[in-house]
Amino acid sequence: MSEKKKNVIAFSIIAVGVAFLCFGIYRGEAMVVLRKAVNICLECIGIG
Repeated sequence: MSEKKKNVIAFSIIAVGVAFLCFGIYRGEAMVVLRKAVNICLECIGIG
């Protein structure tokens, strides 16, 4: 596979990842993930 084709594929994958990340933030999923992470942390140390 040529270097140019590899670069196009890599850029496409990065662009799709960034698009999904922005879509998730737009939908408010970042707060859901943060809330779940906090709950898991609190359960691990025995507070929650």
